[in-house]
Amino acid sequence: MSRIDRLSLSRREVLTLAAELGAGAAVAALWPADLSAQALAGKHPQLRVLSTRPPDYETPVALLDHLLTPVDAFYVRCHMPVPANTAEAGWTLAVDGEVSTPATLTVADLKRLPQASVTVTLECAGNGRAFFDPPVAGIQWKKGAVGTAKWTGVRVADVLKQAGLKPGATHLWVAGADRPLGTQPPFVRQVPMAKAIHADTIIAWAMNDQPIPAAHGAPLRLVVPGWEGAYAIKWLNKITVATKEHDGFWVATGYRYPTKRVAPGAAVDAKDMAPLTGLVVKSLITTPLDGATVAPGAITVGGFAWAGDTAIAKVDVSVDNGATWQPARLVGAAVPYAWRRFEFTFTAKTPETRTILSRATDAKGQAQPVVPQWNPSGYLWNAPDTIRIEVKA
Repeated sequence: MSRIDRLSLSRREVLTLAAELGAGAAVAALWPADLSAQALAGKHPQLRVLSTRPPDYETPVALLDHLLTPVDAFYVRCHMPVPANTAEAGWTLAVDGEVSTPATLTVADLKRLPQASVTVTLECAGNGRAFFDPPVAGIQWKKGAVGTAKWTGVRVADVLKQAGLKPGATHLWVAGADRPLGTQPPFVRQVPMAKAIHADTIIAWAMNDQPIPAAHGAPLRLVVPGWEGAYAIKWLNKITVATKEHDGFWVATGYRYPTKRVAPGAAVDAKDMAPLTGLVVKSLITTPLDGATVAPGAITVGGFAWAGDTAIAKVDVSVDNGATWQPARLVGAAVPYAWRRFEFTFTAKTPETRTILSRATDAKGQAQPVVPQWNPSGYLWNAPDTIRIEVKA
C-alpha cells in the first residue's frame, strides 16, 4: 500500500484498522512518525514519539548503552491510553475462575507474600518492524523497542496457591485497567499454566528498585520473562484461571505468528498461525553509534545480545561489511532472561568508511539470519545489526 493509498482510506477503514491494531498502531501505519514533540511525564526528552494517544515512545540507541536501562529511557508501548488513576491506594487485583477461593487482593495483600526479583530484557514483538520488506502495518519501530530492567514483586504461583488452583486449569487470562478506544477490543492476553506458575513469572510493583511509573504499568504489572513484551500486562487488575484458551481478538487473531514460512507479502490463513510466545536471538551495537566519526587507531565495538529465555552462546562481529567475522568477548556474568554485553576491538589505520555488523548465536545454536522470516504482523525482526562509521583523522 503506497502512502497515497494510505491517505485515501475511508474513515470506516481507518476505524476498522484502529480496532484491529490499536489506535496508535493504526495512526503509525497511515501517517509519518513524530506526530508530536509532547513529552510523556518522567520520560527522557530524546525518546522518539511514534504515538501520543496511546503513548508509544522508542528509545534511541544512544540511551541503551547500559546493562539496566534507566527508567526514564525505557521504551513505552501502550495499546490503549494510560488509566487516569494508577495510585497504589485503593488498587485491587481480582483472582477468579478455576480457584477454590476467589479473591480481591490489595497491593498491601500482595506485599505480605514472599517477594521475588527478576532481571528481564523486555522487547516489543514488533521491534524492527520498520525494516521488513514489503512493509507491514503497525507501529514502525526501528531498534529501540527494547530495554532491560530489574522487576520486583510476588510470584504468580504464590498468588494462585493462596487462591487454591483447581485441577484441570490450563491458562491464565490476564487483563489491566486500561480501556479501549472506540470499538477496539479489550486487551486480554493468556499465559499457559506452565509458564504462569514458573518461579520467575511475577506480578511486579517495582522497576529498577523504584515504584513502577504510570506509563510502565503502575501499580502492578505482570512480568513473563523471556516472552514478547505484550505478555507483560500493565495496570494488572484481573487474573482469571481457565480451562481453555481465550477467544478474544488479541489471542485468537492478534499476536500470532506463521507456523511455516510464507512468501513476503502473502496473506496467511488463521489455521497456519499460532500464538507468539518467546523472543528470537538478536544483537544491538550501542557503541560506536551509527554515523559516528572516529579517529584512526583502536576502536571498540560494544553492545548487547539476547534471546528471550535462552542464553547467548557467542557474538561475532564483522568490521568489513560481512566479508569476515571475528568472535567478540562476552562481558560480565550471564543473567537468565537478560541481555549479555559483548565487545570487540579492532584497529583502523587509515581514513575510511567502515560497515560493522554483529551476529549473535544462542545456546540452542540459533543464529541471527541474514533475512528474517517475513510475516504479516512484522514480528521478530532479527537480522544482524548494522552500523556505518567514518574513520577520519
